[in-house]
Amino acid sequence: MRRESISGRGALRAAFSDTVSLADPGTLIPVRLNRTGVIAGAMYLALGLVWLVLAVPDNSWLVGSWLLIVAVIGALVPGEANQVSLARAYLAAPAFVYSLDRQFGFLAVAVAVAGLSDLVDGTVARRFARPSTFGGGLDPVVDGLFMGALCVGLALGGAFPVWLALVVIARYLLPALAGGLLLALGQRPDLRHTLMGQVSTTLILVLVGGVCLLRGLNQDSSGLVAAAEVVIPIATVATYVHLAWALARPARAAEAG
Repeated sequence: MRRESISGRGALRAAFSDTVSLADPGTLIPVRLNRTGVIAGAMYLALGLVWLVLAVPDNSWLVGSWLLIVAVIGALVPGEANQVSLARAYLAAPAFVYSLDRQFGFLAVAVAVAGLSDLVDGTVARRFARPSTFGGGLDPVVDGLFMGALCVGLALGGAFPVWLALVVIARYLLPALAGGLLLALGQRPDLRHTLMGQVSTTLILVLVGGVCLLRGLNQDSSGLVAAAEVVIPIATVATYVHLAWALARPARAAEAG
C-alpha cells in the first residue's frame, strides 16, 4: 500500500468532498434583491411593528432594529419557502422578549408558530418545485437564531439552566462554522438537513417548547427540564461525533489508499 502525505488544507477539502456532495455552481441560487423577498419582508416588518406597538417591550428600538435587519436581509433571499423559513428569524425577537419577561403563554404561541414554519417550509418548496441548496443552508441558520434567542432568554429569566442554553447555542454554532470553513476553502457544499440534525432540532424544540407550555399553564416543568438536561447534550454530542466521523473517514481512506 502506498501512503501519500496530504496537507492540512487538502485533507480537510478531501474530507468534506467525500462526505458532502458538492453542488453544481449552476444549482446555487444567486442572492440579489427580488420581488418575493421584498414583499415578504414588508409584510413581516409590518406585522413586527404592530407587535411592537401592542407588546411595548423594553428596549423597543433594539427589537425593532433586529426586525429591520432581518427584513433587509430577507429582501435578498429568493423563494417562497425560504421566506417561510425566515419567519423563525423574525420570531427570535418575540421569543427572546417573552422568555426574558417570563410571559410563557405568549412564548408558547411563538414556539408553536416557529415549529409550524419549520414543518411548512419544505412543503412550500415542493409545491413551487424549487427546493434548493440555499434553502438547505438557510434552514439550520434560522433554527439556530430562534432556538438561541429562546434559550438565552429563558436562561436570563431564570426558567432554564444557563449551561443548557449554551449547549443549545453550541449545537447550531459548530455546523455553521463548518459550513463557513467549507466556503472559505472554495467549496460549494450541497447543504441539506441530515436525519441527525432533524431529530436533534425536533427534540430541542419539543422539550423547550414543552417547558414554555407547562410554565404558561402554571404547571411544574422540573421533570421536563431534567429530561432536557439529559437529551439536549446527548443530541449535541451526537452532532459533534457525526461531524468528526465525516472528517476522519476520508482521511483514513486516503492513508489506506
